[in-house]
Amino acid sequence: MRNNTVETFLAQLADRVPAPGGGASAALHAAQAAALVAMVARYSNSAKFAAHTEEITAITRSADRLRENALGLAEEDARAFTAVTQAYGLPKGTPEEAAARSRAIADALVNAARVPAIVIGVAEQIVGLTEQLLPIGNRNVISDIAAAAEAARAAATTARVNVEINLGGIVAPATRRELRAIADGVDDVMVRADKVTAAVRDGLAR
Repeated sequence: MRNNTVETFLAQLADRVPAPGGGASAALHAAQAAALVAMVARYSNSAKFAAHTEEITAITRSADRLRENALGLAEEDARAFTAVTQAYGLPKGTPEEAAARSRAIADALVNAARVPAIVIGVAEQIVGLTEQLLPIGNRNVISDIAAAAEAARAAATTARVNVEINLGGIVAPATRRELRAIADGVDDVMVRADKVTAAVRDGLAR
């Protein structure tokens, strides 16, 4: 997926195929958010911002790492969802086959929910980087901090529905609770991202 052109990816997304879908899109939102953070950080890594060099360098490294993680998650999500469709296609003509199919579906749904759950965590970290960068970043590219926060917000909210759609088929109570808690945490990510964007817009209006 990472070597596709944007046009090729969008054509695949638009096609009637199981993957890529919303989960991969969520991860790519996160990758774009991280890239925007890294760009602003690099524009802020100069003598003018020397007092914050150490923090800006750390932000840049974190953003680059999260971008790479998010790209990997986009590919992993496509594989996980494909495994779900394959599990549903298993034979169920005998009790043994039906039982094996049910187990395969349950396992595949857990994996399909865990990937977007990880994307939520990545998005939360990216919002944290925008919060760090906002007061010290180059004001000439401050709008891109808001763009990063909004992309991370989209990543989190998109990933949340991809967690939730798989919860119904997950039978292990502890796993359901764990994933439900991660999904519920998106509300806080949204609030934090909104505050970053509001602060940027307030600064632009002055």
